[in-house]
Amino acid sequence: MLDDVTSVTLATAISALSQQQRTSADNLANLETTGYQAQRVSFEDSLRSAVSSGNPSAATVSVTSSTDPSGVNGNNVSLNAEMVIEQKNNTQFQLLTTAISAKFDLISYAIKV
Repeated sequence: MLDDVTSVTLATAISALSQQQRTSADNLANLETTGYQAQRVSFEDSLRSAVSSGNPSAATVSVTSSTDPSGVNGNNVSLNAEMVIEQKNNTQFQLLTTAISAKFDLISYAIKV
């Protein structure tokens, strides 16, 4: 019942967003570290493809170095960019957790009926 495409897709996306949050936290922790290159997380295209093939658990999360220009100290972490990423991540996380909660509510209702 909880291994259907929707549930697996939601769980996979939540897991990927958790990785995004950890990566952004690492970037912010290294805001002033000389030579540090910000990392970026990508999973949306992989998840889209995996869902299209009917196997959302096959989606992968990739973490790559940012291609943003570096400052004088060789660091390319942008506080503004990280804040935008964090806000987007939080919004997506809230939407996904609301969706999975609604799914559980439907299951609970169906069991009671």
